Amino acid sequence: MDTESTHSGYSYHSSRSGRSNRHGDRSRERHKASSSKDSSRSERSVVINPPDTPSQDSPVHNGEPLPGEPTPAVDPGDEAQDDNWGETTTAVTGTSELSVSQEEVVGLGKGIQDRTQGFRRYLPLAVGSCVGLLVLATPLVFLLLPAVMWPDRLQACGAACEGLFLSISFKLLILLVAIWALFLRPGRASLPRVCVYRAFLTTLTLLLTMSYWLFYGVRILDAQDEDYHGIVQFAVSLVDSQLFVHYLAVVLLELRQLQPCYSVCVIRSTDGETRHYNIGQLSIQRAALSILEYYYRDFPLHNPALLSASKHRAAKHLAGLKVYNVDAPGNAAGAQPGNGNQSRAMVTAAAKRKDSAHNELYYEEADYERRVRKRRARLVVAVEEAFTHVRRMKKEDERAAPSDIMDVREAALAIFPSMARALQKYLRTTRRQHCHSMESIQKHLAFCLVNNMSPKAFLEAYLAPGPTLQYGPERWMADQWTLVSEASVTNGVKEGSEFLLRCLDFNLAVTVKSIPYIRLTEEYIDPKSHKFILLLQSETSV
Repeated sequence: MDTESTHSGYSYHSSRSGRSNRHGDRSRERHKASSSKDSSRSERSVVINPPDTPSQDSPVHNGEPLPGEPTPAVDPGDEAQDDNWGETTTAVTGTSELSVSQEEVVGLGKGIQDRTQGFRRYLPLAVGSCVGLLVLATPLVFLLLPAVMWPDRLQACGAACEGLFLSISFKLLILLVAIWALFLRPGRASLPRVCVYRAFLTTLTLLLTMSYWLFYGVRILDAQDEDYHGIVQFAVSLVDSQLFVHYLAVVLLELRQLQPCYSVCVIRSTDGETRHYNIGQLSIQRAALSILEYYYRDFPLHNPALLSASKHRAAKHLAGLKVYNVDAPGNAAGAQPGNGNQSRAMVTAAAKRKDSAHNELYYEEADYERRVRKRRARLVVAVEEAFTHVRRMKKEDERAAPSDIMDVREAALAIFPSMARALQKYLRTTRRQHCHSMESIQKHLAFCLVNNMSPKAFLEAYLAPGPTLQYGPERWMADQWTLVSEASVTNGVKEGSEFLLRCLDFNLAVTVKSIPYIRLTEEYIDPKSHKFILLLQSETSV
């Protein structure tokens, strides 16, 4: 079978010479030897060969489809499959010395990336913490150095000076809470470039602090100023300046982006799923981060199995065509005059088949919708019967002994087999069986039983695809994105900006349009202008 999978991309002629057959036998023996030697070295290496027939499944690896490969379409004959939950499909493929497994390809740069990922993640936090400590400690140092270095020559601090002590204490406390609320939040993502406004604010804070230190060193430390009240006022002015810098940070980082200025169109490259969002004045990388947050909330889970229907239909269409190689040995009849008529007949048949392709698509979609409605009806009936049984057993448990009462988890495990078959067949028909595991379904069932939910509330999670964030990270596999942009990612978005968000299986194409300037005018309507008088005639026909 290894030999067949390896040579599936080639065509052999029946009229081969004996020397060619012996050469093929020797090549197959060498291939078997190399496969057995390489299998001991790498058991998980897979060679992906082009399918020779449209019914050949895509290669799988460890029971899972390879990323980027379409999941095989569900045939109408899936009803005859077994009902073992979580079944896997195994495809045997040949190995060669040049074959490389997916883990080896992904792990080429993973070691270096893992070593630098933690450094890049915690470096901004470390720099921000150091700057924050410098900001908070500088006013206190300004107050303590004169009392330590020349305490005998300092003037007495009166009531006004002591009031400044109280003021600087509360201002520092407010500044500490404000820094914690704005800058010490957990990071949501790792951006490719440094945020321009954060770098500007950090530089401005350092310049402000260094300027105060220079003035303090020249005018107070060198001269050993004896006016302690003036030193305290100097420290208070530093704290006031730091509070204004923090206000500027709130305006630049939080308030500036609240007013919507642009409308972005986000299109998923595989299925064309489209959403529109309004954003404010943001850089390209910050806009990409906001769009990804919207994506996990609003976009349905990406399902590659739904994309394989068109490919399967195209492969089935090509399977009905017979292609002859007129240059191949043994096809002497290809040069006969009648071959042109045969070719023209094949072209005509292909054109007729192409004209009827829409008819095939119509009946295929109609049959698919019929099977989905049938599976849905069976699932709804099975779930309603299971929940009715639970309610009946709950009433019986109220009269039973405490030792005989069943736990909610046990009740979910008890009624799950009655609906598992219908649920699995429905998920298989709608090609969403890989989105839900048996453990997650049982956990959701127990949650619904604890909170006394209806059968419809339980089925809502399976009848329609939910947002991406509803499923676990192992389902959507998109924890790392690549931002592709012609402009610098630190530039602000503007009218006509386009960039791409790329992950493992698909891309998100983003187009930016500016919200138009809206001019509203007022038109006054006189209340007396729309009054009318109704005149009734006293004469009647009676």
